Amino acid sequence: MSDLLSVTRAMELLLDYGGSFGTETVDLTMAAGRVLQQTIHAERAQPPYDRVMMDGIAYRHGSGQTLVSHGIQRAGAPGQVLPDGPVCLEVMTGAVLPEGADTVVPVERLVREGRLIRFEEGYEPRKGQFIHRRGSDCAAGTELLTPGRRLDGPALAVLAGNGHAQVSVSRIPSIGIVATGDELVDVGAPVRDWEIRRSNEFALTGALLSRGFNCIERSVVPDDLAETIVALREQLSRHDVLILSGGVSMGAFDHVPKALSKIGVERVFHKVAQRPGKPLWFGVGPEGQRVFGLPGNPVSATTCGVRYVMPMLLAGQGLSRPEPYRVMLDADAELIPTLTRFLPVKLHHDATGQARATPCPMPTSGDFSFLASTDGFVELSRGDGVSPRGTAVLFHGW
Repeated sequence: MSDLLSVTRAMELLLDYGGSFGTETVDLTMAAGRVLQQTIHAERAQPPYDRVMMDGIAYRHGSGQTLVSHGIQRAGAPGQVLPDGPVCLEVMTGAVLPEGADTVVPVERLVREGRLIRFEEGYEPRKGQFIHRRGSDCAAGTELLTPGRRLDGPALAVLAGNGHAQVSVSRIPSIGIVATGDELVDVGAPVRDWEIRRSNEFALTGALLSRGFNCIERSVVPDDLAETIVALREQLSRHDVLILSGGVSMGAFDHVPKALSKIGVERVFHKVAQRPGKPLWFGVGPEGQRVFGLPGNPVSATTCGVRYVMPMLLAGQGLSRPEPYRVMLDADAELIPTLTRFLPVKLHHDATGQARATPCPMPTSGDFSFLASTDGFVELSRGDGVSPRGTAVLFHGW
């Protein structure tokens, strides 16, 4: 086992070959969830004018307790001038503060008698209240968003509020998922005793879609070297990334490594000191395509997809690698002396708010029936004995 690549080194190599998938410009309406690739500055001061914060009146502080209304200052209308004397302008939330006014009184503090408006008994307004001053949020030219930010609701609001109808974002790579094996049948097809339904590609598709990668093509190839070569050459010509499931071990019908070599994919590494997923394969195509060969066992394929494929793809989007967060083991977990162990867990939070992980070991790497009842897996470094309850460990969510 000592000649096997460590998990840490495998990840370093992957990120070395990660690189960018390029950028593209999209309409703001299509930018949700994408990764920003430009710096966004404030178009103008925010707010761009002294802004009224409450429905009510605007007046000159100290000009009286009973005021005469001289009209309405609506939101979205040019600012008016407040005349001298014991007068006010009725104002709407978001309106420009009238010139000459310095205080806003909310409507619930007022009593109206025709055009006369007076304060409720005992109410003393504070000078300058309920006014959102021009430029108090930010000055014109302030840096608001930087490259590498995933565009969520608040970020989209910033883009819209500063006039960006189009935005530069990371290009989403085209991804081909190829399942291998004579035993695989379509999801809706009849299945015989010696066959299994295709499931790995759907687990991988789910992980990709949940992270914003939606340019996906799925296919299947039989356990035949010639057919595998033809299929993989065609897939490699169409995609930036290939994710293969199965055919990377040492069996007589594990043709993937040989087929990839035949079509010019250079191997970077094969086999990692981990369980599940030791046969993991990674290489680079003649035009820089990233190629993953995942084990065919469902738990292995899903775990390797989350632990390796997703971080590399996210790094290629310009996001810094999302660090897995730490959780506390809620029970002792057995270690493997020579291998990193990926252990499925369920998460919960204790009374203090600490995230705790309950181990849910699968009997074998092919047993995926109960994997959906878990939230992800923790990463246990190689060692003797157990990692005791209360140990802080890295968690990777499905």
